[in-house]
Amino acid sequence: MHRYFKHLIIVSLFTIALSSCKAQKFTTHAVKQGETLTSISRQYNVDTATILSYNKEIGEGTTLKPNTVLVIPRGAKPSNAKQTGISSASKDSVIQSEEPISFTSHRVRKRETLYGIAQRFRITEDEIKKYNTELYSSQLSRNMNLKIPQYRRTKTEQVALNDEDFETYTVASKETRWSIANKYGITIDSMLTLNPELTSSSNYLAVGQELKMPRPAGSSLENQKTQLYLSYTVPPKMNFYQLEQKFGVKSDEIVRLNPEITDKGGLKEGMVIRIPQVKIDAGEVNTDNFNFYEVKPKQTVFSLTRKLGLDYKELLELNPNLSDGLRAGMVLKLPKDQKGDFEVRNALVLDKINLADSVDIKNQPKVIFMFPFRLDKLNLSDKEEVSDIIEKRNSLKYSLGLYSGALIALDSIADLGVSVDVKTYDNQLSLAKTKEILQKENLNTVSAIIGPLDLASLKETAVRGKSNQIPVIAPVPADSDLSLSNVFYSYTSNAVLRERILDFAEEKYEGQNVIIIADSTNIVARDSILSRFPDAKVTQVIEEEKNIGIKIEDLKANLTDEVENWVFVETNNFKLVASVSSILNSFQNALLDIEEQERDKLQLRMFTTNKTPAFDNDVISSTHLSNLRFTYPSVYRMPESNSFSRRYEKRFGSLPDRYAVRGFDLTFDLLLKLAYKNDLIEVSRYVGETEYSGNKFDYVKDDEQGYFNQSSYIMTFEDLRITEVK
Repeated sequence: MHRYFKHLIIVSLFTIALSSCKAQKFTTHAVKQGETLTSISRQYNVDTATILSYNKEIGEGTTLKPNTVLVIPRGAKPSNAKQTGISSASKDSVIQSEEPISFTSHRVRKRETLYGIAQRFRITEDEIKKYNTELYSSQLSRNMNLKIPQYRRTKTEQVALNDEDFETYTVASKETRWSIANKYGITIDSMLTLNPELTSSSNYLAVGQELKMPRPAGSSLENQKTQLYLSYTVPPKMNFYQLEQKFGVKSDEIVRLNPEITDKGGLKEGMVIRIPQVKIDAGEVNTDNFNFYEVKPKQTVFSLTRKLGLDYKELLELNPNLSDGLRAGMVLKLPKDQKGDFEVRNALVLDKINLADSVDIKNQPKVIFMFPFRLDKLNLSDKEEVSDIIEKRNSLKYSLGLYSGALIALDSIADLGVSVDVKTYDNQLSLAKTKEILQKENLNTVSAIIGPLDLASLKETAVRGKSNQIPVIAPVPADSDLSLSNVFYSYTSNAVLRERILDFAEEKYEGQNVIIIADSTNIVARDSILSRFPDAKVTQVIEEEKNIGIKIEDLKANLTDEVENWVFVETNNFKLVASVSSILNSFQNALLDIEEQERDKLQLRMFTTNKTPAFDNDVISSTHLSNLRFTYPSVYRMPESNSFSRRYEKRFGSLPDRYAVRGFDLTFDLLLKLAYKNDLIEVSRYVGETEYSGNKFDYVKDDEQGYFNQSSYIMTFEDLRITEVK
């Protein structure tokens, strides 16, 4: 208790000290033989940098392949005229020398770039810098007021959208953005460009949702199920064996499709031939059959095959477009059961990122802590009274534990060279106080908010931060009915934990005898177990006004000595846990007088899908649980002695409890992600599971409901110790 009183003094000192744009229109362009990026940019009066920004699968200097579909922003009418006396560079200089007729002002918003602002006002970046000279020596920053020049220029004529270039695609069950992009051979960026209603902060697609997609050359995707062909220019010294290895097509098939090979006496350098590609079936490419990987910039075939655990030929069979070369933004199919140096989330293969090695000290996140310390109700001069209040008030105990761990996390991130702007508020467990704090605070500059603990204040904080997409982290279990897209639920839900332990049991199942003991408040758990183990036996629970239990004869009748018995106990009542664990333990002890070879006949193991506080009651025997190898899912594991524990003990004079461990892990995870990229929502798209002292986090977006932690541990009692099941 002395430790928590010390925390409270620190908190009191710390808190006193800190006390509409419209969507862009686009068309598409199928590259013809001999066309270049420069010639296409001139045809559409769009600079090459703009084309590259909307087609990230191609790079500057890349040779364009015929029939490549490019997304082109709708601007000036395409021109087929040859270039006359004035070059594009000269045109730019004419525009640059033009004097503005007036100025307007623009306040820089979150995540805006100089390029984006220039595109919005249809001027160049140099024109912005010319009238905002501070940009020559400093970078663009949020809330900066810019002077925007306005010119007397003829408005460019927009081209009509050619509907023949597109087709409407209806999303089917179990399809994702990556599977659909793979079907059409485009990147996710191109899909987002063609469908601006899709948000980049979520990967959600609804069954039946209609998407605008580029029509494959010559036909629709549906009609191209028969056969696709690739135009291939024969390089020097190419032979049929190499072609067969490269494309997986027999030589006689190549000759049949290209009779000129026979006429000219074999393969010749520079010859353009047709190569048959694998068949496309729109119904086959989904998350049941494949995982998907989005190629990153600067990746090579060598690094990619090593990461994915496949050789080039295997990749090529699944992804024929690879024969045109590897490009950033390509979406590749992978076998569903493929293993490699990666993890999979919703059928998307994620790169593993070491956050501690990836921090950018230029990122300086601003974080707000909002906990109910209730300093207004405490007399800090009376140590005994404060200690008594802490002991009786869980919200204060949780707050002090979480915050003491968070302070160590702040020290640890500072050691990595990252500067964090921190503000700590006591919201006094009051909605009115929370509203008062939020009214005074400028949320535009906030990177994330941790807390509050009470649901009403958490919801108010999330609503206030939603307009700026400020992440709000719920540090303790919270109901998920907030329906707010910016809430991060750090505690893994009971439903996910239940599925995790049942997955574990199903994986280990080898014909064991499954028995379920569930009271009336845990019918959902009972039915979930039965859905996985239909032959499970149910032992009835007798529930009376003051007592609860089972009939020993009924339980004994359900046991067998032929295989191991798995007993699932689902209850919120400690009396039932104590009774069942004692009965099961007595069955084992009764065998001690039997000969050694018969002692192992009755094998017992106790499980639960939800370790409620009933299992932690003092009347429950740890020896009984250990004898039964009691196994359960958990969001937390006991940490071993590590640098955090030593640092905590040095600062506060005692070892951290589970709340302090969680406060450290939760805060350090957040700070590392913000130091990697100061945008938690963006980082959560491609950073997978992270693990620290006693907690791990894997946030997955669930439509508009928020981000939910999917990580958990499987724990077991063994030899009077609680250990993680690997």
